[in-house]
Amino acid sequence: MQATTAARPRPGGGAAGWWSALGPTGGAAAALAVLVIANALFTPNFATAGNLENVLLQVSVTLLVAVGMTYVIATGGVDLSVGSVMAVSAAVAAVTVDYGLFIAIPLALLAGMAVGLLNGAFISYFGVQAIVVTLATLLAGRGLAQVINRGGALLTIDDPGFLFLGRGHLLGVPVQVLVAALVVALAIFVLRSTPFGRYVLAAGGNPAAARLAGVPVNRTVVSVYVISGLLAGMAGLVEASRLGASAAAKIGQGAELDAIAAVVVGGTLLSGGRATLAGTVVGALIMQVIATSFNMLLIPYAWALAFKALIILFAVYLQRPRRV
Repeated sequence: MQATTAARPRPGGGAAGWWSALGPTGGAAAALAVLVIANALFTPNFATAGNLENVLLQVSVTLLVAVGMTYVIATGGVDLSVGSVMAVSAAVAAVTVDYGLFIAIPLALLAGMAVGLLNGAFISYFGVQAIVVTLATLLAGRGLAQVINRGGALLTIDDPGFLFLGRGHLLGVPVQVLVAALVVALAIFVLRSTPFGRYVLAAGGNPAAARLAGVPVNRTVVSVYVISGLLAGMAGLVEASRLGASAAAKIGQGAELDAIAAVVVGGTLLSGGRATLAGTVVGALIMQVIATSFNMLLIPYAWALAFKALIILFAVYLQRPRRV
C-alpha cells in the first residue's frame, strides 16, 4: 500500500534517475546486490556460511526496532527513544528473571510499551513534536535503565530459557532470526491487509482528511508508538540474551539511528503516508553489510558511520519534493 507519487524520471538522469526508475525498494535492493557481490569478490571470507549467519544475527535486532520505526515514520513521526527502551527492557528482565520467565519477559515488554504509550500520548493529545518527546524519553530512559541496573552495574543473566532467545537454534536457524522474520511477516500483513494498516497510512498522508473520513488519528498514532516500544523492548531482550547480561550503558546504543537509516533507505517517506516493510528489510541489510564488510577489512568503524551517513543523505535527497 503506497501513496501515488510524482512521475519517475527516466534512467538517463544519472544514479538518482536509475534509483528512482527502479522505485524505492527496487533501488535499495539493487544497491544491496551490488554491495554483496562486491564484498563476495573483494572481502576475504565474506561469502561464507558463518559470516552469513553473523550478518543475520546482527541485523535481526535492528529489524525488530526498524519494523516499529516504519510504522511510526509512516504516520509522519519519529521515535528516538528506541535504544533507551531496549536498555530499560533488558534491565527489567535482568532484575526479575529470578522470578521466572513468565514474569520477567512480560514485565520487560510492558516497560517498553509504557514508554511508547507515554510518547504517543504526549504527541497525539498534547501536540508536542515527536522529536522533542522522544528525545526526552531517550535521555530519561537511559537514566532509568541505569537506576534499574543498580547504578549501572553489569547484571549477568544465566537462566537457560532466557539465553535460548539470543543463542538458541530451531531447525538449524537462530531463534532471534526466526523471531525477527515472524515479526516482519506479521507487520507486513497488518499494514497491507487490515483497517489499522490503512489508518496508519491515512494518518501520515493527510491527518485532517483522515479525521473527516472517520479515521481515529490520535488513537492510531498512540498505537504505533506503543508498537514501537513493544518491538524495541523485544529487541532489548534479544540483545541481553545474546550478551548474557544487561548493560544499561551499552544495550541499544545507536539503535535509533540504525533503525531510521533502514527505514529511510528502504523507501518509507519521512513525511509519512507511504511505508514499505520489504524496503525496511533491505535497508537494514544494507546497513549491516556495510558494517560487517568494514569490520572484516579492518577499516575503522568511523568510516562505516560516514559511509552510512552518505547513504542516508542520498536516500533523503531522493525523497525531496519534486517541482511540477
